[in-house]
Amino acid sequence: MKISVALAYYNGGHYIKEQLESILSQLKEEDEVVLSVDKAEDGSGTLLTGWAEKDARIQLLQGPAQGVVRNFEHAISHCSGDIIFLSDQDDIWKPGKVQKVMQAFERTDYMAILHNGVIVDKNGKETGEKTLFEMRGSRAGFLKNFIRNSYIGCCMAFRKELLPLILPIPENMYMHDYWIGTAAECSGGVGLMKEPLICYRRHDENVTEMHHGGIIFMIGKRLRILQCVLILKKRVKNL
Repeated sequence: MKISVALAYYNGGHYIKEQLESILSQLKEEDEVVLSVDKAEDGSGTLLTGWAEKDARIQLLQGPAQGVVRNFEHAISHCSGDIIFLSDQDDIWKPGKVQKVMQAFERTDYMAILHNGVIVDKNGKETGEKTLFEMRGSRAGFLKNFIRNSYIGCCMAFRKELLPLILPIPENMYMHDYWIGTAAECSGGVGLMKEPLICYRRHDENVTEMHHGGIIFMIGKRLRILQCVLILKKRVKNL
């Protein structure tokens, strides 16, 4: 099966080389990294172009410059693989990640697989904190994740059959990972792997939410989620 990696990029020059090396070392010749670049004004534009010129598996795209959700949507929409992995620009994939996730897909009928991750500092050193699953209370199931989202995009891969349900992502959906996880729950389920397969890099510019907002903010989120779920149900019905 062909593998696609959808990577949303925004001025990630400090860490992208290490991340790309950790990804490309696990991919086959026919696989691809679809890298949607919203901005590369930190001097990393030349670096990205150089990588793409020397490795045909890297597909550079001009991003929509409308935020992280639209950037991931743009990358995903250009993926041609049977299995699509999501990737942030600043993490590190542990050796064997791709093989272990692909084996999980081959053993099961799950539409998406979510694996664990360990926290590292900006230099890539493990901090000794709880794992991402422990911090987020990660479990499968629609109701659990409606109450508290535990889908982590950088730890997620899904089958291409989800694309008609995922795309386009509704305007009022606040994060792509919750949307993809919910779509998977509605069409085949999400499988969880407790083994940490990435090093999640903690630094000042992280986008992933590790803490939740106030009660009014959370109620607003849930109302938007319910609106999006209605859209998803219509898509499932029309397939």
